[in-house]
Amino acid sequence: MPSAAVRSNPGSAAPTRTRSVRPLLAQVQPLLLPGQVVTSPETRLQYRVERLAGRGGFGQVYLARRLGRSSVVPATVCIKISAYIEGWLREAYFGQLLDAHARAIRVFDTFPLLGDPAGQVLYCLVLEYARQGDLRAFLRRTGKGWPERTARREIAGVLQVLGKLHRGQLLHRDLTPMNVCVCDGHALKLGDFGIVRQQGDKRGIRARTLNPLMAPSDIVAGAAPKWQARDDVYQVGQLLAMLVKGSAQARIRSGEIRQLPCSDQLKEIVYRCIGERRKRYESADELIEALRSRPVRLHVGVLRTLEGVHLAFTGILSKTRQEAAQAAKRAGALVHGSPSALTTVVVRGRPNPQQAAGRDAGVKLMEIKRLREKGQRITLLNETQFWRLAERR
Repeated sequence: MPSAAVRSNPGSAAPTRTRSVRPLLAQVQPLLLPGQVVTSPETRLQYRVERLAGRGGFGQVYLARRLGRSSVVPATVCIKISAYIEGWLREAYFGQLLDAHARAIRVFDTFPLLGDPAGQVLYCLVLEYARQGDLRAFLRRTGKGWPERTARREIAGVLQVLGKLHRGQLLHRDLTPMNVCVCDGHALKLGDFGIVRQQGDKRGIRARTLNPLMAPSDIVAGAAPKWQARDDVYQVGQLLAMLVKGSAQARIRSGEIRQLPCSDQLKEIVYRCIGERRKRYESADELIEALRSRPVRLHVGVLRTLEGVHLAFTGILSKTRQEAAQAAKRAGALVHGSPSALTTVVVRGRPNPQQAAGRDAGVKLMEIKRLREKGQRITLLNETQFWRLAERR
């Protein structure tokens, strides 16, 4: 659900979060009416409701005007209203925690709304108004992708908020294009902290409430029962790919990455974010570092012998992979199907044009880079070097 974004279709709801036991009452009837004035007992400010801006499973968002003067609250705001106190308390808390953060939607006022005819207590948040709407609506309206440099900068900005959460052992779990707002100057800001949870350790928290549009497939299927920081990273990788592609209507699949209109390095970053779970960036800070780093070039090394090395092959060889493996074994090497924690040598053939993320970003090449980042020493050989060493035995 949008935190403070006016959506292009007020009647459309965000995709339903699964595994939630709460009824979607917010989608049944309006909680506020146009022209209605609500008063905050906290700040004594009044707000006149103008129109419904969006709705989701846990509440509704209205465009509103502040009445009277205030040096803090702008004239145009959004009121997010819900019947559920738990999410309201959480968002109010994070509104205070992130109040000075330039990349988080600001929370100006928080208060309960009493006097409902049915006797129900409603809970209000007065939020910063995102003039351009949420990211999904913005991309649908403009129909074009963002330049790579802009996409990197803006996603890194959102990651600064996420990094603060991760350093406090907090998981967002709802990083969807409906919860990222496009503000003035196309600056992205993160909102909706209603299902943020704190993990007691790095093993994560049980994944119960989520949005299936952006949740990792293994989480949705129940194969991975606990949500971890790397699953937040998965969602950010999806946001990054959507920005470059220019559409947020569906999640990006791994097979689509090589078609993205961006550099091979950025394709590799996206692939690592949304690919195999254990190989993802482990935190927001790690992903920021990748976005700000220069491309890593895989240079050919030097080796005297294949005796005792743990070797893997990648790319297209001039001979069959079986012939190469037999030659390596005769020279005393131990041959593996893919790079692993044991690998010390990789023989690289010609690049496969169908590699996952560009010339230097096949799955095995990306794994080599990841292992090197962790301090593993891996020597890269070209095919000529390999056959020379294999025949030297």
